[in-house]
Amino acid sequence: MVQFAVSSMFFHEYQVEEIFDFVEESGLDTMEFWVETPHFWLRDLPVPELSACIRDHSRLSPVTVHAPILDLNPCSINPRVATASLEYTIEAIELAERVSAPVVTIHPGRRTAKRTPSEADYARFDHYIAAVHLASRGKTVRIAIENMENKINSLLCTPAGVRELLDREPWLDFTLDISHAMGVSTEEVRRYLDLCSDRLVNVHAGRANGGRMHLPLDRKPEMAEIFSWLAEYGYKGHVTLELEDMNFAHDLCSEEKIVILMEEVSFLRECFG
Repeated sequence: MVQFAVSSMFFHEYQVEEIFDFVEESGLDTMEFWVETPHFWLRDLPVPELSACIRDHSRLSPVTVHAPILDLNPCSINPRVATASLEYTIEAIELAERVSAPVVTIHPGRRTAKRTPSEADYARFDHYIAAVHLASRGKTVRIAIENMENKINSLLCTPAGVRELLDREPWLDFTLDISHAMGVSTEEVRRYLDLCSDRLVNVHAGRANGGRMHLPLDRKPEMAEIFSWLAEYGYKGHVTLELEDMNFAHDLCSEEKIVILMEEVSFLRECFG
């Protein structure tokens, strides 16, 4: 059965315990916990506290995990940045295993310069993927790589590119970011499903419009159509609301965010029956 979730970063300004309370109150099934959730990240990743929150909110278990990405780039031309990015990804995999998360989502990195990726950039990417594979051995958590926005320096932003990587790395799974794909077109989402649905284990749900990403679903017909495609393919994994709170007209308090999520999850449940 599909599990409806939200990124913990939607409540980025709150403490971890409060975030769990808010997600539970919103009627969602679970959450995707970002390692960079500030109250967790800025206190040196207190995993026992996270485990206690999961235990105290058993209805939301299991949570998925998103590896750190802010200020990081595993394919950076700066070797120290690339090393730090890889280390944080490996730490996120280990954290996910400790809290019994079924999936951890990782990003592929990008060319540092805003230019088409070169052979050297892809060599750094291959090194990153090999190191993540090594770190994942013996773990039960599934590693899912996410498609990026279609930008000039993106390393993984086309359905064909994701399919090629999945064929080359049979241990690796896929997180579909709908908003990133919709930056090209709604049909681009369909192309990702046509080519990669067999390895799909997580979906980041949000709209794109006019160059803006991670907008609310707002019961838009194109979103209902996308969710009908997911149902056609028999998708049974997580559908994770990834909403940027800066896209709203004013700063939202926790109560407003909960009401928004209640409406969003109501729409999701209608779409998936």
